[in-house]
Amino acid sequence: MDAPAAFRQQLLAAIPRLRRYARSLMLDAHAADDLVQTTLERALAHWHQFDQRRDLVVWLIGIAHHAHLDELRRNARLTVVDPAQAQAHADARSFDPGPDLGLRVDLVAALRRLPLEQREPLLLVAVEQLSYAECATVLHLPVGTVMSRISRGRVALRALLEGQGREAKAARTLRRVI
Repeated sequence: MDAPAAFRQQLLAAIPRLRRYARSLMLDAHAADDLVQTTLERALAHWHQFDQRRDLVVWLIGIAHHAHLDELRRNARLTVVDPAQAQAHADARSFDPGPDLGLRVDLVAALRRLPLEQREPLLLVAVEQLSYAECATVLHLPVGTVMSRISRGRVALRALLEGQGREAKAARTLRRVI
């Protein structure tokens, strides 16, 4: 049974926000596009499970979150990577946040260094502007846990950004001395 036209229209309207979330979560445009496609496929396959009283974007982000976790579990079972190779690959990979994400490059680098458990709720609340309760629903966590992870994530992000600023300032100072 195909999804009703009204549902498909709502789905199309939600794609930009879903794509922005996927890009900020994955920090890789191609992987984000794959996640969006997987999310849309699952949403269309299970459209009848959507409760019209809920926000469609929150429902889609929940699907994306679970699809991302499925991918992480699948990769953990199938891939064995030397940490040095993984870091070299991450350093070599350039990230173009694109116009729909609108994040600074230094912020993206700092976000990449945050643990996923802090990055996910921080992005949902700060970028997607979900409430703590909606974020807790998406991540299947208590609201208090979401709040503490966001708090720790903000502190860690601030420290990373300030550390990068100090490193850049020290490099400029060193160049002037030499």
